[in-house]
Amino acid sequence: MLKIRNLLVIIATLFAASAVNAQNAEAWRKLEKPLNFYLANDLGRNGYYDQKPIAELMGRMAEAIDIEFVVAAGDVHHFEGVRSVDDPLWMTNYELIYSHPDLMLPWYPVLGNHEYRGNTQAVIDYSNVSARWQMPARYYTKVMEEDGATVRLVMVDTAPLLDKYRKDTEKYPDAAAQDMEAQLAWVDSVLTVAKEDWVLVVGHHPIYAYTDKSESERTDLQKRLDTILRKHGNVDFYLCGHIHNFQHIRKEGSDIDYVVNTSGSLSRDVEPTDGTVFCSSATGFSLITVDKHEIDLYMMDKDGNVLHTIKRTK
Repeated sequence: MLKIRNLLVIIATLFAASAVNAQNAEAWRKLEKPLNFYLANDLGRNGYYDQKPIAELMGRMAEAIDIEFVVAAGDVHHFEGVRSVDDPLWMTNYELIYSHPDLMLPWYPVLGNHEYRGNTQAVIDYSNVSARWQMPARYYTKVMEEDGATVRLVMVDTAPLLDKYRKDTEKYPDAAAQDMEAQLAWVDSVLTVAKEDWVLVVGHHPIYAYTDKSESERTDLQKRLDTILRKHGNVDFYLCGHIHNFQHIRKEGSDIDYVVNTSGSLSRDVEPTDGTVFCSSATGFSLITVDKHEIDLYMMDKDGNVLHTIKRTK
């Protein structure tokens, strides 16, 4: 009798989960536009905390929405980066976690501070190993087009732009070896010619955010990178991670939406700061949907709920 009761409980639970998934899928499909992609970062914890269920959620959502690619805004690998393209962390942090068939898509990464503790070149070279890992350089640009809507991704390597990392040559040996001025000149040149409908700049570190991390991280980027972004007037979003929570910030004098995307594994507390429109300590990822006249960024929690929407129109 007890076994039958336990079996009935299991069946009821499965039916309830199936009903919830069906409801979620119906809600997700209403968000779809011609071009859809994910923003995910601060992932690599060998599947622990919320990493594995969030990865599974990303797969289920991609069954309902036509996801074209994933933007990975750094720290795919905690804590000391990777040692080579054969490091087992590639399997335990990435391949075996994001294994859903609908996540076998192009992933466009940038380096985070944790990658800079290891072999940064190996992160780039993994593009020669994995068909979906597409990282041609430390910083690069991609243009996507679907149904006449165009999106330019400007992928920035932020650790070398911060004095904190450049000075710590023992923990971050590659940071000071990078030509900061060359990268900033490149960003300037790319934004000078960017004529796409939507321009998204992606880095690992925030320009503006609530955090207990060193204030110099933000002030260095405000002085070096944000000056260039504001100069051109064509940047819609600055997207980043690093802080392990959701933050949407608008600053007086700038038309850019500054977005801190939360961790896909372990989150941290957050509170409002100057310019905060929304913040949340939930784990999750962001869904970005695009057409010719509108771009929407949806902050998704680990249960697949939309916590906050950023909408830009033209």
